[in-house]
Amino acid sequence: MPSLRDLRRRIQSVKKTQQITRAMRMVSAAKLRRAQERILAARPYSDRMFRMLQDVLASNPELDHPLLQPPKTTTRLELIVVTSDRGLAGAFNVNVLKLAQREILEHAKEFEAISLYLIGRKAVEFFRRRRPHDIDVAKLFGVASYDTAVEVAGHVAKRYLAGEIDAARIVYSEFASALSQAPRVVRLLPRIHEKAEDAIPFSAEPDLRKLLTLLVPKTFEVAIYRALLESEAGEHAARMTAMEAATRNGEEMIGNLTLRFNRARQAAITRELVEIITGAEAL
Repeated sequence: MPSLRDLRRRIQSVKKTQQITRAMRMVSAAKLRRAQERILAARPYSDRMFRMLQDVLASNPELDHPLLQPPKTTTRLELIVVTSDRGLAGAFNVNVLKLAQREILEHAKEFEAISLYLIGRKAVEFFRRRRPHDIDVAKLFGVASYDTAVEVAGHVAKRYLAGEIDAARIVYSEFASALSQAPRVVRLLPRIHEKAEDAIPFSAEPDLRKLLTLLVPKTFEVAIYRALLESEAGEHAARMTAMEAATRNGEEMIGNLTLRFNRARQAAITRELVEIITGAEAL
């Protein structure tokens, strides 16, 4: 049975841990507000970009772009896996990594080779032990930025145009709310654009081909940027929820330890009284 000193030390240790979890929860809540504002502002822009591309292609079927052309073969797949750099976020990273593993297993027969392009320290640590020869590290996640999206999009597009890969998909966690983040897979290349039935023919200056040349890479970059923003907001939400749960668990643990401490102290007092009374009777 732990001594009174040990129980007192454990109570103090849990209280100090609670101070850390409360601070981390407050920091994550502040970061979540900013990240949530960014993703809510980016979603309509992303949706409108893809709708514009659909309208251009639907109104001018003769237009084409190398990134829209299907590959000659479908033997090589590249998965872009987005996680955070830090842990203490519940099952946030685990769910993304499990989905990436599932994608690899499900498409192992469809594709002869599956390569990984990793964003985030947790993804790098996970796959470096399991698939050390099939990974390429983009960078640590840090703060989601458009420059990172441009870098990733340029890398993947270059490999696709060079025939090094035949398909590209991105695995990330989509932010739904402060309490819900859902891992998902989005197909990037080759991208299939649904024909918009209500598309209206239009013209552009100087011409639609130049517009398409700018629009296709830009929509590709925006799709990756949106995934980064979704993952960033989901990470802060998951960490805030995890730290709140840890704080509550600390309260419960302190209550249990305090009860044990009081019982042990009462037993010690009772034992001392018995010893005093026994000694007095002996005299």
